[in-house]
This record gives sequence, C-alpha cells and structure tokens, in this order.
Amino acid sequence: MSAIDFAAAFVRQFEGCQLQAYADVGGVQTIGVGHTGPEVHEGLIWTDYQAEQAFLSDLKHALNEAQKAVSVALTDRQWAAVISFVFNLGAGAFRGSTLCRLINQSKFIDAAKQFPLWDHVDGEESKGLLRRRFSEAALFLEGT
Repeated sequence: MSAIDFAAAFVRQFEGCQLQAYADVGGVQTIGVGHTGPEVHEGLIWTDYQAEQAFLSDLKHALNEAQKAVSVALTDRQWAAVISFVFNLGAGAFRGSTLCRLINQSKFIDAAKQFPLWDHVDGEESKGLLRRRFSEAALFLEGT
C-alpha cells in the first residue's frame, strides 16, 4: 500500500462521508470526506463519485504540501500520519509546527509526541481530535 492508500483508510475512520454539506465542529461548511472550500455551501449535495474524487484530490494535495515541508525520508505509514494531519489542519499549520521541525531533525519519537497537542477547536479541547491525534502519533511510530 502507498502512503495515500494508508492515509485514505485512516482518514475515513475519523471523517466519515456526508453527501450533504454541514457545518463541522469549527463551523466550517464541509462535504464528502472532510472536504472544505469556497464552493462548499449550505444545501450543497454531492454524489458518492464527487465525494470520492474530491477526497483523493484533497489527500494528494495534502501529500504534496507535506512533501514541500519535509526534508527527510519517511515511510509510507509516517507519510500517512502526516497526510492526515495536513488534511485536517492545513499545510500552514504543519509547516510552522514543532512537529514538522522535529520530523526534519529525524527526532521521530519526539515528533510523535507533538500530534496530541493539536486537539483544540476554537480554543476548546476536542475529544474526537485528541483521539485522532493519538492515532496519528501511533501510525507515525508504526512506521519508524
């Protein structure tokens, strides 16, 4: 399996798939498998095919953005964890994070400890995000 394959299976566990747009816990209009963007608005409805295509495109975008920020070799499972993080939080958050800095220093155990720190939505701890971040950390460490 490739990093994208691992990431797709992993992210689906946390995102699910909604074919009608909804406001996520942060109030962002979302559709499909965690897809956001200016085209997503209340009342928007997608087909399964549209959701799948957007999901794969979003994962590839997350991988491309992560690859621009990471300067060391990672395993497919490590990439999958990073893809999930970038997919969920955005490339900017990842690029500026201690997580990214530690990965680039090949301090993988210390890097894995950074994932759970990203568990807040609008200043409030989210148990769902904390569970996801611990799972990302575990997936990242599986690959070391």
